[in-house]
Order: sequence, then structure tokens, then C-alpha cells
Amino acid sequence: MIIWLNGAFGAGKTQTAYELHRRLPGSFVYDPEEAGFFIRRCMPQALSKPDFQDYPMWRACNYEMLAYMAAAYEGVILVPMTVTNPDYYHEMIGRLGETGTVWHFILSAERETLRRRLRSRLEGRNSWAARQIDRCLAAFAAEIPGISIKTDDLTVAQTAEEIA
Repeated sequence: MIIWLNGAFGAGKTQTAYELHRRLPGSFVYDPEEAGFFIRRCMPQALSKPDFQDYPMWRACNYEMLAYMAAAYEGVILVPMTVTNPDYYHEMIGRLGETGTVWHFILSAERETLRRRLRSRLEGRNSWAARQIDRCLAAFAAEIPGISIKTDDLTVAQTAEEIA
């Protein structure tokens, strides 16, 4: 089974994934960004894109890895990753969901909560993550389906409990 934790930057995806990992023996945290970092390092500058999610091979690699793990691994796979493009959502999460192996949660929070959390991890108002807040909030309000959990007033442990 895959538990995909989606949401804006600062919503609590990664911390919640590791809290669930602590609670679920045999679980595994899978980070799709690692494939993006690899692609970015190996790509000629002339072919580089500002967001590694825009590379078709990033989406294909992560889909194939997760489909393989879901079929072969008995533990829960935890995936903390923001995906706001509806086409990319369907290409990966939607396809994985067709097999019945993925639970997709959207961790949400108010704009000011997200900004405060990003500041607490030393990301300024103009950081890449901060500049994505409005795009993320719009996508999760209208375009990306999932089980929504408001995290503004929840601790990481409480968010994990909601998912469990």
C-alpha cells in the first residue's frame, strides 16, 4: 500500500511521513525528489527545466518505482511529495490508484500558517517554496482530488493519527 502525502510546502508532509514511519513497522519513506536531483545533475544545461516534475522521465521513473514497490513490498510506502499539475497527478498518483494500492491525502493549511512554517525552517518570503503557496492552494482547492486534512491546528502526531 502507498500513502501519498500531498500539499503545499510547509503543510507537514515530510514530518508526517516520518511520524507514520515511526509508528508503522516495516514502512518505507520514498522520496520522489531524489529522482529529480539525479535528473538535474545528469542533464545538459541546454535541456534543463526549472521544475524537475516537468521531465517526463521523472514522472515515469517515480511511477515505475512505486508500482514495483507496491506489488513486491509488503510494508506501507510513504510518499511525501507535492504534485499540483493535474496531468502529472493522473500520470502517477491516478495510475497507481487504479490498482487500488494508493491512499492520497492532501495536507492543507492557511496561507499564513504555511508562511510561518516556512519561516521557521529559515525560508524567506521569496524562497521557491514560499512563491509556490498560491499555486498549491489553488490546485488543491479545485484540481487535485484527495482526502483533505487541515493541519493548521494539528501537531505532526495528530496529523499522523488522522491518517491512521
